[in-house]
Amino acid sequence: MTKNETIAVEVVYALPHEQRLMRLLVKPGTTAQEALIRSGIPEEYPEVDPATAKLGIFGQALGTKGLAGAAEYVLQPGDRVEVYRPLIADPKEARKQRAAKAQRQAEQKS
Repeated sequence: MTKNETIAVEVVYALPHEQRLMRLLVKPGTTAQEALIRSGIPEEYPEVDPATAKLGIFGQALGTKGLAGAAEYVLQPGDRVEVYRPLIADPKEARKQRAAKAQRQAEQKS
């Protein structure tokens, strides 16, 4: 690659009622964290802090399962950087609550 070449990547951030997808051309060697900053998403959504945001590539969280962290992961052509929002409820607890509610409703019908 020459120094003027770029690679195409995407940065996505999804909220309950909207999704933001930014397509970027970045220099080879750009990290996931750098792409997030370049996308402008942190300026548009102040709750996204590039220093602490949980990021992933195609559903694989960075910094887990042997993947480098967001500040170290070097993007490949076509990568999609996903910005993960914090969970507002523990999934196991929410599942238990739904099951208990369904059981109560079933008991009321019988």
